[in-house]
Amino acid sequence: MLIAEGETEDKSAQDVVDEIHIAAEAEAGVTDEHAYGQVGPRFDRRSPFYIGVTGALGVAVVYALVSMVLAAGQILLLIALAIVIAVGLDPPVAWLHRRGLPRWAAVTAVLVVALALFGGFIGVAVPVLVSQATALAKDLPHYLHTLNNQSTFLGKLNARYHIVTALQTFIHKGGSSAIASGVLGFGKVVVDLIGAVIVVLIISIYLLADLPRVKRGLYQLAPQSRRARVVLLTDEIVARIGGYVLGDLLTSFIAGFGTWAWALILGIPYAVLLGLLVALLDLIPVVGSTVGGIIVTLIALTVSPTIAIATLAFYFIYRFLEDYLLNPRVMARTVQVPGLLTVIATIIGGTLLGIIGALIAIPVAAAIKLVLEETTIPSLNRS
Repeated sequence: MLIAEGETEDKSAQDVVDEIHIAAEAEAGVTDEHAYGQVGPRFDRRSPFYIGVTGALGVAVVYALVSMVLAAGQILLLIALAIVIAVGLDPPVAWLHRRGLPRWAAVTAVLVVALALFGGFIGVAVPVLVSQATALAKDLPHYLHTLNNQSTFLGKLNARYHIVTALQTFIHKGGSSAIASGVLGFGKVVVDLIGAVIVVLIISIYLLADLPRVKRGLYQLAPQSRRARVVLLTDEIVARIGGYVLGDLLTSFIAGFGTWAWALILGIPYAVLLGLLVALLDLIPVVGSTVGGIIVTLIALTVSPTIAIATLAFYFIYRFLEDYLLNPRVMARTVQVPGLLTVIATIIGGTLLGIIGALIAIPVAAAIKLVLEETTIPSLNRS
């Protein structure tokens, strides 16, 4: 009896639900074209309740987005760097693809060449680093003797500023523990750097292989009425970023080769090592080669003050040529960003986001400049 009554109750409830559904279809005006009924009128956007709820949801969404960005800031920077690298490697991939190679084969060929160049660089750099670091360790007694010899330039500096005494005091007053903690900190930095390199490498490879699909997805986010211009602007931004990466590599090679040749001619020690160091530092716009020049000048000081002054003058001249002859030509043909905007973007990017920010600042500035020129400025001119 209880089961029968339960079945009757369930059946009655189902009938009620069916009746509600039929009534809802009739009220909503269901047709073949509108399977779920006609769209109802909009909410009254001037309603205090609607305004309050919308404002509260907006604040909550902004707060959640800001919190997510702050929490994942480092990962987002690595992703941005990976995007710049992938876009920079896309021009040779696209060139090979237009010559008949499948996309996967073109990506594989470019990655093999890039990894071969990187492997060759490591193969050349590591033995040089080891040998020249060993030579530096052997030369330390000579440098200490020079510091103690008051007839030399370094000896006069030591006599005036007591460099050796300060080092001895540092070692006796806890310098060993500080050095040990510094070594541990350096080890952590190396591990973090290796992890970051692996993350950037993996994301770059996947993005490079799937870049056309990613671009197509970005195109579809734009309204149909504006999609054509979005396609053209996106392709131009990608082309400028790719040109910037190739141009930055070119200027870095010139800086490294010039440093190696200068050190070799004047007899500055560790010529190959200094050339590699300056080439890597010059990848950072504006300030990279300056920092490298200061390091090379300090190394040249161990040879003679005259060589150090000549090296400092060399880097002043090189900075002038790079800033006013080399970089303007390269940037004008690639990202089309004025020199002043390049400096400002690099300083802001480096201040806010560190080295990675300085690396991606110019491509971001180029993208913003292009969007402003093609959207905001014409709109302002029409107003």
